[in-house]
Amino acid sequence: MPAEVTRDGSPVEIYRRLPPGGEAELIHRTLPPGASILELGCGAGRITHGLVRLGHSVTAVDESAEMLAHVRGAELVQATIEELDLGRAFDAVVLASHFVNDADSDRRRRLLEVCARHTAPEGTVLIESYPAGLDWNEAVGKTSVQGDVAITLRAADVDGPLVDAVVEYAVDGRSWRQPFRARMLAGRDLEAVLREAGLELVRWLDEPRSWSEARPCENRAP
Repeated sequence: MPAEVTRDGSPVEIYRRLPPGGEAELIHRTLPPGASILELGCGAGRITHGLVRLGHSVTAVDESAEMLAHVRGAELVQATIEELDLGRAFDAVVLASHFVNDADSDRRRRLLEVCARHTAPEGTVLIESYPAGLDWNEAVGKTSVQGDVAITLRAADVDGPLVDAVVEYAVDGRSWRQPFRARMLAGRDLEAVLREAGLELVRWLDEPRSWSEARPCENRAP
């Protein structure tokens, strides 16, 4: 039987049933037709399947075999993301799910270095982050419904840029609580952490500034 929860506490059933939120279409608009995409932390394929449907060649990476078991139409790679080295480059690398907000600065740097290492010289990195103006305290106790999944932020302890929070997922009368720690990144902070990894911020892709586009620095090491 597949494990119900992955090593990092992610409930597989929830990630399998969360509907897409337009991420694939947003990514598609920034890329040429049929672009090769490396998706880091694909989960159960919520974004992957849309990218495949839109005609892209996707290599989907996740460390959880339970998550990857639900992904269809993509090349699958089970690996720890920050240690990944496929020895090839892609038209685009996608780092969704707020990985860039990892509170561990060393792990965040290694994640971004993986992005830079796998991006073709003229390629792009597409990154999802928490909007800098997100009011965590205001969001506590509020529930949003995505498909048949109810998501509630149960707690948030904000200490400067650091946030310790607990989110609850519920579906079909079952619920899971997932604690996490994140570091908020203002625009200049994001630019700085990208440059450390050999990337430079190009533009924001949406109005909330939750998706950004970066490219390899011209003077990055080979």
